Amino acid sequence: MPSTKEYLEYVLEQLSETEEISYRAMMGEYVLYCRGKVVGGIYDNRLLIKPTESAKNLLHDASYEFPYEGAKEMLLADIIDDKQRLKELFESVADDLPAPKRKAKKQ
Repeated sequence: MPSTKEYLEYVLEQLSETEEISYRAMMGEYVLYCRGKVVGGIYDNRLLIKPTESAKNLLHDASYEFPYEGAKEMLLADIIDDKQRLKELFESVADDLPAPKRKAKKQ
């Protein structure tokens, strides 16, 4: 079941105080970025986050779930109603991740 636009809008509203949040639609789901880094996504109306050290510490009781068949496990972020904790989670995960690789320009 693809994620709904309403759920995406709710998540984005909860992240409205977090700087540099963006998303990209992918086959009925949404990949979420913080500061240009993929931190997680919305899959079947579930907010899933990459399991970095910060995410594991902030979501210590969270379950691991698969966004889709064949994908790596991610953490289910069940703190969606808490704007401050969600902001801290996204910013901490972005800090944990390496800078995105720059794509080579075509010559």
